[in-house]
Amino acid sequence: MSKSIYEGLAIIQRELKAPKGQTNNFGNYKYRSCEDILEALKPHLNGYTLVITDDIILVGDRYYIKATATISDGKESVSATGIARESQTKKGMDDSQITGSTSSYARKYALNGLFCIDDNKDSDSTNTHGNDSTQTATTQSQPAKTEYKKADKPKDNAEDVTKAKNAIHELLKNHTAEQKKDFLKKATYWEKMDSWCDDINNLTVKGREPSVAQMRVWYKKLQEAMLSEVAAEFVSDEL
Repeated sequence: MSKSIYEGLAIIQRELKAPKGQTNNFGNYKYRSCEDILEALKPHLNGYTLVITDDIILVGDRYYIKATATISDGKESVSATGIARESQTKKGMDDSQITGSTSSYARKYALNGLFCIDDNKDSDSTNTHGNDSTQTATTQSQPAKTEYKKADKPKDNAEDVTKAKNAIHELLKNHTAEQKKDFLKKATYWEKMDSWCDDINNLTVKGREPSVAQMRVWYKKLQEAMLSEVAAEFVSDEL
């Protein structure tokens, strides 16, 4: 008896390894592209067919691209979708390039859903595999790290600070003031101090200037918050 498409898909989900081979130079983090996933996936298809299609959705006055990834054995098929919104403008890109990059982004998240590709850290990055005592002993035997006083901490270059702020403003430029404030609250909330970035123009928290590293964290969280809001509203397909 031949295995069902679901059994075959489960095998691919277990065996597929799609490492993050790209680097975001501003956010200073690794990510994988749609092309990376497809390249890693091809050796695992084993006779299955993968088809990815795009649909254009108009919501209000903004266009979204809904990508659908479908794996089939010729009789049965399983699909998952991903959605992304076109930017109204993007430096260095014409309209067709903006649509193409949005399509790639939507397709990547459709593939993530279909093949259970997790964007979170692997549990092994913090897993001691039961060797807590050994780890503690090793840590204690290492030389103490140099502690820097507040005055010794190098300050961010003013140009880097401006560049970081501009990148965040560019990300939010097509939203209203209230939407910006809502997104910034989600991305910059500091539970310990019960405060968030409500100074939209200067990007400060209670008068404190954030570091470039902190703004990089905000930038990534803003991207996630914006994607989650779109996904929650439009993506309802389940495996």
